[in-house]
Amino acid sequence: MKDLLTTGELIHGLKHYRRIAKQDLLAVTATSASEVFRQHAEARREVYGLLAERAKVTSSEQVIDYALELYESLPLVSGIPLEHQPQIHGQESALENFFVMVNLEKVRRRDSRKRRKRLEVFLLSA
Repeated sequence: MKDLLTTGELIHGLKHYRRIAKQDLLAVTATSASEVFRQHAEARREVYGLLAERAKVTSSEQVIDYALELYESLPLVSGIPLEHQPQIHGQESALENFFVMVNLEKVRRRDSRKRRKRLEVFLLSA
């Protein structure tokens, strides 16, 4: 990261993302797969809320580290259709949006992604 956002800027950006997820929740009733999209939007909204709460009490770098921990704790669901794991896809999407917002170096995100276990392995180790 070249320029670290202040915690105030993080909170403002996360509130914006949270509002978008809420708009998605309101719009979901118009789709045929509304339950899948509702779960996806709720999961995103929850992650943004967690990160915003963390930003109120810690530094920007600590919020980013926390987001990376959350990201690494998620099972890898690449190749698994959205309708099978909408919550995990939503959490992943929220964290990846956050990484874009804070301009996280691609190498840090890639390293974090490599540490994630595939869903099948994750379920076996749980």
